[in-house]
Amino acid sequence: ENHNYEEAFRNNFFGTFQLAKLCTEGEVSNFVFVSTDKAVRPTNLMGASKRLAEISIQGLSKSSSKTVLNSVRFGNVMDSSGSVLPTFRRQIKNGGPVTVTHPEIVRYFMTINEAAYLVVMSSLMAKNGMIYMLKMGEAVKIDDIAKRMIKLSGNNIKNDDEEGGIEIIYTGLRPGEKLYEELLVDKASKETAHEKIFFDPVIDSIGLKEIDSLVVQIQDLIDKKSLPDIKKLCESYADYRPSA
Repeated sequence: ENHNYEEAFRNNFFGTFQLAKLCTEGEVSNFVFVSTDKAVRPTNLMGASKRLAEISIQGLSKSSSKTVLNSVRFGNVMDSSGSVLPTFRRQIKNGGPVTVTHPEIVRYFMTINEAAYLVVMSSLMAKNGMIYMLKMGEAVKIDDIAKRMIKLSGNNIKNDDEEGGIEIIYTGLRPGEKLYEELLVDKASKETAHEKIFFDPVIDSIGLKEIDSLVVQIQDLIDKKSLPDIKKLCESYADYRPSA
């Protein structure tokens, strides 16, 4: 997770906050920040940068009278850029091996169309400063997806009994990667008018001056390559819980 953390903060935190501020200054009617399930008690810096963006949006919403600002969290979107499905297709087409991080790793998925529709719907019902959460489907084992895709492609899975097939290699969890993603919708979540859209009733924000100060602090630490100090700030502000 130490790779590209600078860009994660510049894009997810600094960029989102600055863009949201410009929208409030221009009196744009709605601003929707697309967040992620990885922002829930983040174990990596990408998730922490998204959580900081959520907090900054909530802080900004307190002083915004013309612009409604909110965040929407959801999990994995099938066939989006970075999705595991195109990677598996490419690996199968090349004859393997297919790489899975862990045989027990599970993730929640929804389609591109469903994700886009629900994000738009959440913006229509948005109240200032709210974090909305999309109810995902059932958790799916990534290993099962890989095996199904291999079989659907007309290939066998290489194992002790089957030599002429496509091999699955388990590469191990990456730093900061969870075996099970946090549930987005839990008992504390509140219902909306849409059955698949919920919201977090807790608004956990900080003031604009403190957010501006945090941006300056993290940028300074990025310039100094001071990763341990960045992690300490994330622990304090973003409930960052490093996995190692």
